[in-house]
Amino acid sequence: MKNKRVGFGAVAAIAAALTLLAAAGAVAQQPVTFSEDILPIMKIRCIECHQPGGAGYQASGLDLRTYQGLMKGTKYGPIVIPGNAYLSNLNVLIEGRAANKLRMPHDGKKLSRCEIDSFRRWVNRGAKDD
Repeated sequence: MKNKRVGFGAVAAIAAALTLLAAAGAVAQQPVTFSEDILPIMKIRCIECHQPGGAGYQASGLDLRTYQGLMKGTKYGPIVIPGNAYLSNLNVLIEGRAANKLRMPHDGKKLSRCEIDSFRRWVNRGAKDD
């Protein structure tokens, strides 16, 4: 049986991959709160349209100025299913899983991957008012 040696480059690559996986796991475990993470994104990216007088509010009735407004949803029903980001319409709309004409934000730049991940983690962890 021959002695197989792993080169330093292979060991370094494996170590780097494990470090990246650990870092990704740590980020996924960081808490996401409504007041510190979700509301600031909505203030910058959503509230202009989704408040009384805004086009998004006129079309849907969705008022994103408060937690209560978000959880009330639209005139068509709730958009957040606490614990289930996959089925929550909020996530469907911001992740681009809806028809082009429904994707959010309509007139603005897409949410970043980090912003989308924050919403997903927040909803999956129960969409709490914290």
